[in-house]
Amino acid sequence: MKKGVWITIGVILLLVIAIGGMFISNYNNIVTLKEQIGAAWAQVDNQLKRRNDLIPNLVNTVKGFSIHEKEILENIANARAKMAGAGSIPDRIDASRQMDSALGRLLVVVENYPNLKANESFQRLMDELAGTENRISVERMRYNQVVQEYNTLIKRFPGRFFAGIYGFEPATYYEVPEKERAVPKVEF
Repeated sequence: MKKGVWITIGVILLLVIAIGGMFISNYNNIVTLKEQIGAAWAQVDNQLKRRNDLIPNLVNTVKGFSIHEKEILENIANARAKMAGAGSIPDRIDASRQMDSALGRLLVVVENYPNLKANESFQRLMDELAGTENRISVERMRYNQVVQEYNTLIKRFPGRFFAGIYGFEPATYYEVPEKERAVPKVEF
């Protein structure tokens, strides 16, 4: 009888250890991905800040050539202010979308100013901005990949069960809205 009791205790201990290990493993996987989302967002944010720092120089260069394009320049300034004041990741994504749209309209306007396009300062700023936009695109893709992996983990079983226990919520993707994918039209 003693042998049977020890076997039962051993089986129970193995089950407790296995279940405990499963809880720890799933929790650690979720936390690791959540941290990767934070790191990926930090890279996106660095590039958004870089772009935000370039904007005043670009706007000042354009102002000298296109005084009557006040509305577009105001939209850029407003988008930049919103970006600076955004706190949460969804707010920062929304502010970035507005900046994307405002810069798109500015680039269309620039096509009507051949002297501006030939200006060395403007060209250097545009090259910097183009490089920054490419970096933002790459970092946005990396961020969305980690968000996808995290969201998949917490929506599939057993991750869904553990995410519910630990209070983990799905992360927000950084997507460009459909209406902003179209080429902006500027009419004079």
